[in-house]
Amino acid sequence: MTEVGIFPVRYVVPVVIALLVLVAWPVTKGMATRDKRRYWLLQALTLLGAVAGAKLVVLTGDRLWPVVPLHGWSDVLTSGRSIIGGLIFGFLTAEIAKPLLGYTLPPNDRFAAVLPFSLAIGRIGCWLQGCCAGLPHEGPLSMTDSSGVARYPTQLLEALFHVAFGIAAVMIVRRGLLQGRVFATYLMAYGLFRFFTEFIRETPRVVHGFSVYQAWCLVMIALGAISFAARSRREEDLGAAIEAT
Repeated sequence: MTEVGIFPVRYVVPVVIALLVLVAWPVTKGMATRDKRRYWLLQALTLLGAVAGAKLVVLTGDRLWPVVPLHGWSDVLTSGRSIIGGLIFGFLTAEIAKPLLGYTLPPNDRFAAVLPFSLAIGRIGCWLQGCCAGLPHEGPLSMTDSSGVARYPTQLLEALFHVAFGIAAVMIVRRGLLQGRVFATYLMAYGLFRFFTEFIRETPRVVHGFSVYQAWCLVMIALGAISFAARSRREEDLGAAIEAT
Protein backbone atom coordinates (compact mmCIF):
# COMPACT_ATOMS: atom_id res chain seq x y z
CA MET A 1 0.00 0.00 0.00
CA THR A 2 1.08 3.59 -0.63
CA GLU A 3 -1.67 5.40 1.17
CA VAL A 4 -1.32 7.24 4.45
CA GLY A 5 -4.87 8.58 4.75
CA ILE A 6 -4.62 10.90 7.74
CA PHE A 7 -1.38 12.61 8.75
CA PRO A 8 -0.26 11.44 12.21
CA VAL A 9 2.74 13.01 13.91
CA ARG A 10 4.88 9.90 13.38
CA TYR A 11 4.51 10.41 9.62
CA VAL A 12 4.48 14.19 9.41
CA VAL A 13 7.62 14.79 11.49
CA PRO A 14 9.99 12.78 9.24
CA VAL A 15 8.46 14.37 6.13
CA VAL A 16 8.94 17.89 7.53
CA ILE A 17 12.54 17.04 8.44
CA ALA A 18 13.09 15.71 4.92
CA LEU A 19 11.81 18.98 3.41
CA LEU A 20 13.98 21.04 5.76
CA VAL A 21 17.03 19.07 4.67
CA LEU A 22 16.35 20.04 1.05
CA VAL A 23 15.74 23.69 1.86
CA ALA A 24 18.63 24.12 4.31
CA TRP A 25 21.32 22.44 2.22
CA PRO A 26 23.42 25.01 0.28
CA VAL A 27 22.50 23.70 -3.16
CA THR A 28 22.94 27.13 -4.81
CA LYS A 29 26.49 27.65 -3.58
CA GLY A 30 28.55 29.39 -6.23
CA MET A 31 25.56 30.60 -8.27
CA ALA A 32 25.16 34.24 -9.26
CA THR A 33 22.25 36.09 -7.64
CA ARG A 34 20.28 36.23 -10.90
CA ASP A 35 20.79 32.50 -11.46
CA LYS A 36 19.67 31.79 -7.89
CA ARG A 37 16.36 33.58 -8.46
CA ARG A 38 15.71 31.60 -11.62
CA TYR A 39 16.80 28.40 -9.91
CA TRP A 40 14.37 28.77 -7.02
CA LEU A 41 11.54 29.70 -9.37
CA LEU A 42 12.37 26.58 -11.35
CA GLN A 43 12.37 24.56 -8.14
CA ALA A 44 8.97 25.93 -7.16
CA LEU A 45 7.50 24.88 -10.51
CA THR A 46 9.26 21.52 -10.23
CA LEU A 47 7.70 20.99 -6.81
CA LEU A 48 4.22 21.65 -8.19
CA GLY A 49 4.81 19.13 -10.98
CA ALA A 50 6.21 16.62 -8.51
CA VAL A 51 3.21 16.93 -6.17
CA ALA A 52 0.76 16.47 -9.04
CA GLY A 53 2.75 13.55 -10.42
CA ALA A 54 3.05 11.90 -7.03
CA LYS A 55 -0.74 11.94 -6.73
CA LEU A 56 -1.38 10.84 -10.33
CA VAL A 57 0.92 7.82 -10.15
CA VAL A 58 -0.47 6.60 -6.83
CA LEU A 59 -4.00 6.80 -8.25
CA THR A 60 -2.97 4.63 -11.19
CA GLY A 61 -0.90 2.26 -9.07
CA ASP A 62 -3.10 1.78 -6.00
CA ARG A 63 -6.58 2.66 -7.28
CA LEU A 64 -5.95 1.43 -10.87
CA TRP A 65 -7.46 4.63 -12.25
CA PRO A 66 -8.66 5.29 -14.95
CA VAL A 67 -9.52 1.63 -15.59
CA VAL A 68 -11.30 1.54 -12.23
CA PRO A 69 -13.36 4.74 -11.79
CA LEU A 70 -12.85 6.86 -8.69
CA HIS A 71 -15.76 7.40 -6.33
CA GLY A 72 -15.17 11.13 -6.12
CA TRP A 73 -12.69 13.72 -4.95
CA SER A 74 -12.46 11.95 -1.62
CA ASP A 75 -10.50 9.17 -3.35
CA VAL A 76 -8.05 11.75 -4.63
CA LEU A 77 -7.68 13.59 -1.35
CA THR A 78 -7.28 10.49 0.81
CA SER A 79 -4.91 8.66 -1.52
CA GLY A 80 -1.20 8.71 -0.84
CA ARG A 81 1.74 10.00 -2.84
CA SER A 82 4.29 8.15 -4.92
CA ILE A 83 8.02 8.91 -4.99
CA ILE A 84 8.07 7.48 -8.50
CA GLY A 85 5.50 10.02 -9.69
CA GLY A 86 7.23 12.87 -7.88
CA LEU A 87 10.56 12.13 -9.54
CA ILE A 88 9.14 11.56 -13.03
CA PHE A 89 6.84 14.56 -13.21
CA GLY A 90 9.17 16.82 -11.25
CA PHE A 91 11.85 16.06 -13.84
CA LEU A 92 9.49 16.60 -16.78
CA THR A 93 8.20 19.87 -15.32
CA ALA A 94 11.74 21.17 -14.86
CA GLU A 95 12.75 20.26 -18.41
CA ILE A 96 9.68 22.01 -19.84
CA ALA A 97 10.12 25.09 -17.62
CA LYS A 98 13.85 25.64 -18.26
CA PRO A 99 13.52 27.15 -21.77
CA LEU A 100 10.47 29.17 -20.68
CA LEU A 101 12.46 30.71 -17.83
CA GLY A 102 15.61 31.13 -19.85
CA TYR A 103 17.41 28.84 -17.41
CA THR A 104 20.57 27.54 -19.09
CA LEU A 105 22.63 26.15 -16.22
CA PRO A 106 23.29 22.39 -16.17
CA PRO A 107 21.33 20.15 -13.76
CA ASN A 108 22.26 20.89 -10.14
CA ASP A 109 24.38 17.95 -8.98
CA ARG A 110 24.48 19.29 -5.41
CA PHE A 111 20.68 19.04 -5.23
CA ALA A 112 20.77 15.57 -6.80
CA ALA A 113 23.22 14.47 -4.10
CA VAL A 114 21.11 15.66 -1.16
CA LEU A 115 17.71 14.54 -2.51
CA PRO A 116 18.27 10.81 -1.74
CA PHE A 117 18.89 11.60 1.95
CA SER A 118 15.64 13.55 2.07
CA LEU A 119 13.71 10.67 0.51
CA ALA A 120 15.34 8.23 2.93
CA ILE A 121 14.01 10.27 5.86
CA GLY A 122 10.59 10.28 4.24
CA ARG A 123 10.67 6.49 3.97
CA ILE A 124 11.31 6.29 7.70
CA GLY A 125 8.01 8.13 8.08
CA CYS A 126 6.37 5.51 5.87
CA TRP A 127 7.78 2.76 8.08
CA LEU A 128 6.53 4.45 11.25
CA GLN A 129 3.09 4.95 9.72
CA GLY A 130 2.90 1.46 8.22
CA CYS A 131 2.25 2.56 4.63
CA CYS A 132 4.17 1.34 1.56
CA ALA A 133 4.42 -2.03 3.29
CA GLY A 134 5.98 -5.21 2.02
CA LEU A 135 4.25 -8.54 1.50
CA PRO A 136 3.77 -10.87 4.45
CA HIS A 137 6.96 -12.88 4.89
CA GLU A 138 8.57 -15.11 7.51
CA GLY A 139 12.35 -14.96 7.31
CA PRO A 140 15.56 -13.28 8.48
CA LEU A 141 14.60 -9.96 6.88
CA SER A 142 11.05 -9.94 8.20
CA MET A 143 9.77 -7.32 10.62
CA THR A 144 6.44 -7.43 12.46
CA ASP A 145 4.12 -4.50 11.83
CA SER A 146 1.70 -2.87 14.28
CA SER A 147 -0.97 -5.46 13.49
CA GLY A 148 1.36 -8.36 14.30
CA VAL A 149 2.00 -9.44 10.70
CA ALA A 150 5.57 -10.27 9.69
CA ARG A 151 6.48 -8.51 6.43
CA TYR A 152 9.35 -7.56 4.18
CA PRO A 153 10.62 -4.19 5.55
CA THR A 154 10.40 -2.53 2.14
CA GLN A 155 10.36 0.99 3.58
CA LEU A 156 13.64 0.46 5.43
CA LEU A 157 15.24 -1.34 2.48
CA GLU A 158 14.38 1.63 0.30
CA ALA A 159 15.69 4.07 2.91
CA LEU A 160 18.99 2.18 2.84
CA PHE A 161 19.07 2.40 -0.94
CA HIS A 162 18.58 6.18 -0.88
CA VAL A 163 21.28 6.63 1.78
CA ALA A 164 23.72 4.44 -0.17
CA PHE A 165 23.08 6.34 -3.38
CA GLY A 166 23.32 9.66 -1.55
CA ILE A 167 26.74 8.76 -0.15
CA ALA A 168 27.92 7.69 -3.61
CA ALA A 169 26.50 10.87 -5.14
CA VAL A 170 28.32 13.10 -2.63
CA MET A 171 31.61 11.38 -3.50
CA ILE A 172 30.88 11.74 -7.23
CA VAL A 173 30.13 15.47 -6.89
CA ARG A 174 33.22 16.12 -4.79
CA ARG A 175 35.39 14.46 -7.41
CA GLY A 176 33.74 16.37 -10.25
CA LEU A 177 32.48 13.23 -11.97
CA LEU A 178 29.29 12.82 -14.02
CA GLN A 179 28.81 16.57 -14.18
CA GLY A 180 25.16 17.38 -14.82
CA ARG A 181 24.28 13.68 -14.85
CA VAL A 182 23.91 12.73 -11.20
CA PHE A 183 20.12 13.09 -11.17
CA ALA A 184 19.81 11.15 -14.43
CA THR A 185 21.86 8.39 -12.83
CA TYR A 186 19.57 8.52 -9.80
CA LEU A 187 16.48 8.10 -11.97
CA MET A 188 17.97 4.99 -13.60
CA ALA A 189 19.25 3.50 -10.35
CA TYR A 190 16.05 4.07 -8.38
CA GLY A 191 13.93 2.89 -11.30
CA LEU A 192 15.81 -0.41 -11.37
CA PHE A 193 15.75 -0.78 -7.58
CA ARG A 194 12.05 -0.05 -7.33
CA PHE A 195 11.16 -2.27 -10.31
CA PHE A 196 12.61 -5.36 -8.62
CA THR A 197 11.59 -4.57 -5.03
CA GLU A 198 8.05 -4.03 -6.27
CA PHE A 199 7.76 -7.82 -6.35
CA ILE A 200 7.89 -7.86 -2.54
CA ARG A 201 5.66 -4.81 -1.98
CA GLU A 202 1.96 -5.06 -1.21
CA THR A 203 0.60 -3.36 -4.31
CA PRO A 204 -2.12 -4.40 -6.78
CA ARG A 205 -0.97 -6.71 -9.60
CA VAL A 206 -2.46 -6.16 -13.01
CA VAL A 207 -0.67 -8.36 -15.58
CA HIS A 208 1.19 -11.62 -14.83
CA GLY A 209 2.20 -10.48 -11.35
CA PHE A 210 3.41 -7.04 -12.45
CA SER A 211 2.11 -3.78 -11.00
CA VAL A 212 1.37 -0.42 -12.59
CA TYR A 213 4.26 1.01 -10.59
CA GLN A 214 6.66 -1.21 -12.51
CA ALA A 215 5.45 0.31 -15.77
CA TRP A 216 6.18 3.75 -14.32
CA CYS A 217 9.62 2.48 -13.27
CA LEU A 218 10.37 1.68 -16.89
CA VAL A 219 9.34 5.23 -17.82
CA MET A 220 11.68 6.57 -15.13
CA ILE A 221 14.60 4.45 -16.35
CA ALA A 222 14.01 5.58 -19.93
CA LEU A 223 13.89 9.26 -18.95
CA GLY A 224 17.07 8.87 -16.94
CA ALA A 225 18.86 7.17 -19.82
CA ILE A 226 17.74 9.82 -22.33
CA SER A 227 18.80 12.64 -20.01
CA PHE A 228 22.16 10.97 -19.27
CA ALA A 229 22.89 10.46 -22.97
CA ALA A 230 21.86 14.02 -23.90
CA ARG A 231 23.97 15.55 -21.14
CA SER A 232 26.94 13.36 -22.04
CA ARG A 233 26.68 14.57 -25.61
CA ARG A 234 26.68 18.19 -24.43
CA GLU A 235 29.76 17.56 -22.28
CA GLU A 236 31.55 15.99 -25.24
CA ASP A 237 30.63 18.90 -27.52
CA LEU A 238 31.78 21.39 -24.86
CA GLY A 239 35.05 19.54 -24.45
CA ALA A 240 35.60 19.49 -28.20
CA ALA A 241 34.87 23.22 -28.44
CA ILE A 242 37.37 23.98 -25.68
CA GLU A 243 40.04 21.90 -27.36
CA ALA A 244 39.35 23.64 -30.68
CA THR A 245 40.07 27.02 -29.12
